[in-house]
Amino acid sequence: MILVIAEQRSGKLNRATWETVAAAQQLAGDQPIVIAVPGSGVQNVAAELAAAQVHEIVTIENPVLGSYTPDGYTAALQQVVEQMSPSLVLLPHTYQARDFAPKLATRMARGLITDVTGMKSLGGAHAFVRPMFQGKLTADVVPDGPEPHFVTFQIGAFRADQAARGPSAAPVRAIDVTIDASAIRQRPEEPFQQARQSVDLSQAERIVSVGRGIKAQEHLALAQQLADALGAELGASRPICDAGWLPMERQVGSSGQTVAPKMYVALGISGAIQHLVGMKGSHIVVAINKDPDAPIFEIADYGIVGDLFDVVPALVAALKSG
Repeated sequence: MILVIAEQRSGKLNRATWETVAAAQQLAGDQPIVIAVPGSGVQNVAAELAAAQVHEIVTIENPVLGSYTPDGYTAALQQVVEQMSPSLVLLPHTYQARDFAPKLATRMARGLITDVTGMKSLGGAHAFVRPMFQGKLTADVVPDGPEPHFVTFQIGAFRADQAARGPSAAPVRAIDVTIDASAIRQRPEEPFQQARQSVDLSQAERIVSVGRGIKAQEHLALAQQLADALGAELGASRPICDAGWLPMERQVGSSGQTVAPKMYVALGISGAIQHLVGMKGSHIVVAINKDPDAPIFEIADYGIVGDLFDVVPALVAALKSG
């Protein structure tokens, strides 16, 4: 059996969970897939996930899980994993999973493979592909030791819309866990909001991202106009954030956020490997660059060779008139 740990916050499902379900379905073969939903008041999330072609959904309801803490999630999920005895435990590689998954795997003395981008078979065993050295190399990792093995999947490695839906809703049942509230050492606050303008780009459906071609900070307003016209978030390559033109939480790349929007518009971005690692999971990539040999065009679905200062105003005008 394969166990997928869903992620939700305040009753809203993190769409990266659907990507992990898609990965589980590719791995499963004849193994059943079960999705576990930890939290408090998660019935709506469970009902949403019941549309997936899986064996069942289990809810892990407890008031202590109402606000995320690594202690609470580790205590709850350890009990669930021990009760269900899966061969694999799969999670999306989100900020939250990065926080508690190593703790959970260590407590259970099990192997953990993180940031997986693909899968293959090696000698009859599952091998998981993960980037090394900021995406310059990849490693094929075969888990060792007793089951279950824990695996997190990079956002965008699998597409949420590739997760198969079942002919009817999967059954939903509750599973009981016991959590000692006094053992929770953290005092939860709003997670991952380091600044008022912080944004989780991994959840954005459309992103307009800017690179060196924007030339000056005052020109960011032009990119923002296009983002507003598309209903998109504004992102950036590392040089823009290093210069302080945009906050670091807007950075896309191997040292920033990994994103998988439906549309990614790259303005004046050359396409260095460090940036491509962060956005290669985008469904549609639109590149605007005056250098016809820019590497970004190699992965773009649509490319415009031209000066962004001419192209972007025309796009904004067309979008507003439409």
